[in-house]
Amino acid sequence: MALLPPPENWDKEKPSKDEKTWVYIALLSCLFMFFWMIGWHIFGKQNTSFVSYKVNPMEFFQLYNSFVEKYKIGEKNGTPVVKPPPESDVILLARMWSWSPILVLEKDKWYTFHISSLDLQHGFSLQPVNMNFQVIPGYDHVLKFKPTKEGEYSIICNEFCGIGHHLMIGKVIVIAEGETPEKYLGEIKTEKNDFAEKGYFNQAGKINPE
Repeated sequence: MALLPPPENWDKEKPSKDEKTWVYIALLSCLFMFFWMIGWHIFGKQNTSFVSYKVNPMEFFQLYNSFVEKYKIGEKNGTPVVKPPPESDVILLARMWSWSPILVLEKDKWYTFHISSLDLQHGFSLQPVNMNFQVIPGYDHVLKFKPTKEGEYSIICNEFCGIGHHLMIGKVIVIAEGETPEKYLGEIKTEKNDFAEKGYFNQAGKINPE
């Protein structure tokens, strides 16, 4: 089927009134969404501002070990349960296919999160707060967080990271001052704070394949 050629000098014709109207509507819509995106970052509750710093994965892993050893209150299914004091730094580690540790925080208290990955790019999605950003290996992502509701929050990886991606769910437990996390976690295995993960890096400083 042959295609008809366009009318001669069609590109020199002035747009009609209807065409101009839709161009203006599209332009105004784009401008509105652009400035609303900036405003929502300021006034919205789910877009927390954060900064990132370059970090050596081995050093971050050592920092994670020290944090867990200092504030560990027990274990749940092999994952450390950690209760840092308010206004403190919180270390959260992403790797295939887990978030560690389980964090126990107090309601209406500020914490400074330090989040990094040891292997791949992961997506940090804190629900039901609907806080989302990308976690890139080799960077320490730092953000302020103040939970305002008690309960169990889920950390979900929203960046596909392999066959176990769907299992990569972490926990943040928010309690009132003086309460214990067993209300949400059930019984946790308590032991001395002698936690130290080993074997994730080999002697050359590379991540072990297992």
